[in-house]
Amino acid sequence: MSAETEIFYVLCIDDGGYPESLEVRKVYVALKDKRAQQQQYVRVIDETGEDYLYPATLFVPIEIPQEATQVMALVNPNSKPR
Repeated sequence: MSAETEIFYVLCIDDGGYPESLEVRKVYVALKDKRAQQQQYVRVIDETGEDYLYPATLFVPIEIPQEATQVMALVNPNSKPR
């Protein structure tokens, strides 16, 4: 993930039939992707550690305090630099 990549956080509310890739009630890092958003998709770094497009209906965007985002970036085992 480059320093210019904008991220936000989403809460998974439905695994959409991808139980090996998504966990309900788990917070995921999502990458801003205007083209995906226009098609009602969201680009999420899932359990594989890679970013994939999923239907936006599987998630709700959430706000996380700045202190928490710093900690999550340090401890997220699925985060892989790009």
